[in-house]
Amino acid sequence: MSMPSIAPIHCQEAPQAIGPYSQGVAVGQWLFFSGQIPLLPESGQLIAGDIAEQMRCVMENISALLTSAGVNWRHVVKSTLYLVDMNDFATVNEIYAHYLTPPYPARSTVAVAALPKGARVELEVVACLA
Repeated sequence: MSMPSIAPIHCQEAPQAIGPYSQGVAVGQWLFFSGQIPLLPESGQLIAGDIAEQMRCVMENISALLTSAGVNWRHVVKSTLYLVDMNDFATVNEIYAHYLTPPYPARSTVAVAALPKGARVELEVVACLA
């Protein structure tokens, strides 16, 4: 069985990878994006601010990645949301909803003990070109 063709997705307008991973990869019609935490693209530093500011930053970083791959939020079919504090769910959900339109992607929300650099939220998405 041959290996699928995997093309990296790279975007200067989103934070650069902070480890041995790609910002995203394209495999056929599928686009898999690494989880985004609220880092400023220009510095790679965690933004100062509350959960609303952190979530808006995450959504803007993902928007930049989607745009760089030639797609938008309407192409997202699955997302996974990681929260350090489930009490932040309502605020995060409200901001998330501003970026999406029906039909909404499938989504999982997971409570975690901690996230890189002390972030309170992380979001990863899968998009489809078709």
